[in-house]
Amino acid sequence: MSHPPANVEQLLKAISAEFDDLSKQLKVIARYVEEHRDHLGLEGIQDVAAACGVQPSAIVRFAKHFGFSGFSEMQKLFRDVISRQIAPGRSYKARIREVIEAGAGQLTSAAIAHEFLSGSMAGLQELQDGLDATAFKKAVDLLTAADNIWLVGSRRSFAACVYLNYALQHTDKRIHLVSALGSTHEGQARGIRKGDVVIAISYAPYAEETQVVAAAAAEKGASLISITDSRMSPLAKDAKALLLVQESAVLGFRSLTSTMSLAQSLFIALAYRLELAYQPTTQRTRTSA
Repeated sequence: MSHPPANVEQLLKAISAEFDDLSKQLKVIARYVEEHRDHLGLEGIQDVAAACGVQPSAIVRFAKHFGFSGFSEMQKLFRDVISRQIAPGRSYKARIREVIEAGAGQLTSAAIAHEFLSGSMAGLQELQDGLDATAFKKAVDLLTAADNIWLVGSRRSFAACVYLNYALQHTDKRIHLVSALGSTHEGQARGIRKGDVVIAISYAPYAEETQVVAAAAAEKGASLISITDSRMSPLAKDAKALLLVQESAVLGFRSLTSTMSLAQSLFIALAYRLELAYQPTTQRTRTSA
């Protein structure tokens, strides 16, 4: 690369474009850079190297691969970011580390709830600040034009797919939930056709079932909307619309707040585009005894 990227977004796009061709070591660093971009501007090269399990020289090699003179020049891109849109997330992450180091046994149930809720709010702020408006509009465009919409997400992501399955039933579109019950995901997804839209949701370590269905959808000519946590995610490569979400974690348990909010936002934007009429729930009339 002759000239280094001018900002973090350009760097992340360059990393994503070249990810498959990077060495194993550089792939580890690439994932770390994306996942920890909110505080990379404060970390020393030794800290980054230790976290990635590589030598500092590998960090320098990574920076030079993308056109920088070294780690320090690359790091400058991340410093402004810290003081702008993702400072709430950084403050939360610093605080939760202190809470964990203090010892889980000293936490009250209410304290855990407060930390979890604080993390969820920080995650929502980060989602709002980093939402790719172009990708979000593309996702709504695809959903608007589609007759058949398929939903796939396993394990933790399944809850968001179930919500979308419920919400999208309010449209006139044909909605298909790939539940993968009994490992039948391949059979359930056999009906995907060109022109269909598939919403795939998965986060590291990325459910194999979701990867299989997403790859099959792309092969068949369906349009893939991916909700995931990284441009290096296996769901990112074939996505027509890529929506990135970083969920917060408390004591090892990850939130679903941002994912559910993004799913709801997608449906509401689609409903607005389709001009769906509001239909209040009909109250049951009481019968006299």
